[in-house]
Amino acid sequence: MSLMRVTSPHAHSGQSTAKVMLQVAAATIPGILALVVFFGVGVLINIALCVATALASEAAVMKLRGRPVAFYLKDYSALVTALLLGIAIPPYCAWWLPVVGTVTAIVLAKQLYGGMGYNPFNPAMVGYVVLLISFPIDMTRWVAPAELIYGTPDLGEAFALVFGNMNVDGFTRATPLEIVRLNQSTILSQLYAMEPVFEKGNMAGVGWEMVNFGFLLGGLFLLFRRLITWHAPVAMLATLAALSVMFYDGGSSLSEGSPLLHLFSGATMLGAFFIITDPVSGCTSNKGRLVFGAGVGLLTFVIRAWGNYPDAVAFAVLLMNFAAPFIDNYTLPRTYGHKAARKATDLEEQ
Repeated sequence: MSLMRVTSPHAHSGQSTAKVMLQVAAATIPGILALVVFFGVGVLINIALCVATALASEAAVMKLRGRPVAFYLKDYSALVTALLLGIAIPPYCAWWLPVVGTVTAIVLAKQLYGGMGYNPFNPAMVGYVVLLISFPIDMTRWVAPAELIYGTPDLGEAFALVFGNMNVDGFTRATPLEIVRLNQSTILSQLYAMEPVFEKGNMAGVGWEMVNFGFLLGGLFLLFRRLITWHAPVAMLATLAALSVMFYDGGSSLSEGSPLLHLFSGATMLGAFFIITDPVSGCTSNKGRLVFGAGVGLLTFVIRAWGNYPDAVAFAVLLMNFAAPFIDNYTLPRTYGHKAARKATDLEEQ
């Protein structure tokens, strides 16, 4: 009779993949509400299109693989991927953008590698980057906050914009990070005075501060529920803040923007608490998560400051996904009975 080689303690937390995914989805609600308040119902249309496409794509692949469709749909991993992608895509974009991005995320970035637990890259970020590189104009048409255009499109206008019967350009405006990027030679204080998106003391932009604050609240909920650890988010935010302080000269120059702009604009908080904490494509040890998060923060700042893309979170995450196995190899925790931690390559040689 063979015995299972598993170590004690044999404790069960009561969590399951489905429960974890549903709690992650619930944690996005404050950020989604802020997006709807400031940018309108186009965000909800994006999410609905992404979710429907994700479930259909997952079901089709499972059917082709001869796997039980209902079983895999009920883990809600496809739902969370679709939710994160729908949040990241600009509201009121053409309907086919969420569809193409979601199919890419589910079929190519997830199922092609074997499904949940085997994907080396974050599926939502793969879908987003493919769209951004392939359709850069469509992916940079963010609608202006409601305060700046006296209200966002109503439901009828939203459907007309999404399904091609109305021009979206009349509602769009550059994001705060794009404004900073396009005005490198302007003094920061002057830019804040002449750009409506920075009015009323909004150092990170009207609407964007509250959206990031909403995802920060959701991230704190995930920490409270112990669904994620603090290591990667804190390392990312601390590194991004430290670099922005280091290269920020008090506002006399617009070279890289202010620390508050970096922390509370774009996808910073979404990336810190919902993207880099992915247990599959990130690092597994606490030391590894610190290195991983710091790397994402470093790359985000470098690309924002000197690269070609204003918001660099997706690119930073995918680049660090490449490095995650290497980081894990050198950050293994010390196992019981050993004086020092070993590398994964040492374990393979035994």
